Amino acid sequence: MSEHLPTSPPQTFEDLGLSERTLAALRKADYLTPTPIQAGLIPVALAGVDALGQARTGTGKTAAFAIPILEGLESPKKIAGPQALILTPTRELAVQVRDEVVKLSYGRKIHCVAIYGGKPIRGQIEKLRLGAQIIVGTPGRVLDHMSRGTLQWSDLKWVVLDEADRMLDIGFRPDIEKILRRCPKERQTFLLSATVPPPIARLAQRYMKDPQSLDFSPKGLSVETIDQFYFTVDREKKYELLVRLLMREKPRQAIIFCRTKRGTDYLHRRLSKLTKHAECIHGDMQQTARDRVMRKLRDGNLRLLVATDVVGRGIDVTNISHIFNYDIPQFCDDYIHRVGRTGRMGREGVAFTFVTPEEGPELTRIEQRINLQLVRGEISGMDLVATPIEVAPSAGDDDSDQPEKPEPPPFGRRQRRHRRAL
Repeated sequence: MSEHLPTSPPQTFEDLGLSERTLAALRKADYLTPTPIQAGLIPVALAGVDALGQARTGTGKTAAFAIPILEGLESPKKIAGPQALILTPTRELAVQVRDEVVKLSYGRKIHCVAIYGGKPIRGQIEKLRLGAQIIVGTPGRVLDHMSRGTLQWSDLKWVVLDEADRMLDIGFRPDIEKILRRCPKERQTFLLSATVPPPIARLAQRYMKDPQSLDFSPKGLSVETIDQFYFTVDREKKYELLVRLLMREKPRQAIIFCRTKRGTDYLHRRLSKLTKHAECIHGDMQQTARDRVMRKLRDGNLRLLVATDVVGRGIDVTNISHIFNYDIPQFCDDYIHRVGRTGRMGREGVAFTFVTPEEGPELTRIEQRINLQLVRGEISGMDLVATPIEVAPSAGDDDSDQPEKPEPPPFGRRQRRHRRAL
């Protein structure tokens, strides 16, 4: 795998040698200057080389791979079948990528179809029968169409694995490999990922041809536009802390991350008693309900969104000003992806992480992973952690003669019940 670490400043879109119709679409979309990943990936892609791009979300990576595909698409009169396949980890991200492709194809007759679970497959089949040059979908639904014979890849020229690390995290690797094995070997492949752990490297080695490696990730998550804080807080006081921070910060739009679907529903019910501008989203919701929530968020009609990691990862909204890690993430990379929802495209953002006293080691692992020490947050007028009462020994007591009592377990019965409730 050849490496290329881009250091030169971004060029103009005109300098990238794009066609006039693509430049017109970029002007229409108010894309004035390419982001670093666009300036780095587009020339590599136009040269016909496979590319492995490491970049966090919010850096313009969708346009980075969509523009070269749109440049190379042939007329459906010449090629009837799909020419490009873009795989995404979530339904929400599939819709967002589809919308971005449509926006960038302004002035051209490009048919891009998003296929994903939670929607009737019959309607998707009808759209595919009308002809689609670009397919955006989740691996499971793409495989479903392939097994039905409604998707065939004889004309396929490009494959994109978007947010590949997340697709592997949620168990899509077998589906991805089944799809790639049935795609033409003579194709161009782009793999985009916020992190490149060994499973991603092995996937690239197996299914890509000498990919150019492009690293646009910061050395840590010390992004200048994102302020990151943590609060050490007792579990039963997290909700009060959240409400106080919301009142103090007055976020334009905020995402509040929970570990579980049950915890997401529970927190949403409590917040809904305080404001009508709160919604939740997780994998057990009907797709129509998820689409409604995402529409409200994108249109700016939703202030607070409570989300799980799997669904929240697909959210790409530029006006998110605050992230609240109500539950500390289970995996260090999830912290990177959560915080990456704010500070997008150079905007400022704030991230708060709630850490219970027994979760200190997990915070340390996150700080080591991102090579950054989070700032301890402060909130006036609230005791975040209960201070144990120390009883002075009576006269004549000799501590050395008393057997040492074992420390209580980090979670008592009551706390265990509360943890399950979340």
